Amino acid sequence: QVHPVESGGGSVQAGGSLRLSCAASGFTYGRYCMAWFRQAPGKEREGVAVIYTDAGATFYANSVKGRFTISRDNTQNTVYLQMNSLKPDDTAMYYCAADGRPCGLKPQFNFWGQGTQVTVSS
Repeated sequence: QVHPVESGGGSVQAGGSLRLSCAASGFTYGRYCMAWFRQAPGKEREGVAVIYTDAGATFYANSVKGRFTISRDNTQNTVYLQMNSLKPDDTAMYYCAADGRPCGLKPQFNFWGQGTQVTVSS
């Protein structure tokens, strides 16, 4: 069983930046659709950004478009989420997901990490 492992969360003031990382061993990320989701207390899990296989096409939720960037380094078997211009509404637990079927912003992925907390203060 593959378990992606997230890191890079933390607390930041509004307008700041964070970079999340998602890594796993024994799993070649380049072959799979990868995505970041987030879930705030009392809210449904929301797809934030998705990156397709080796071609690297990306899609974003409207709420983060222009501020967040998803990328992958297949040599390091790592997926990143660069988050800029953070807002208090971005506060949530962020999850890395692997092997989306179908690939997209819906939570239809086979493997999930444990999450990393992002807190943005005003």
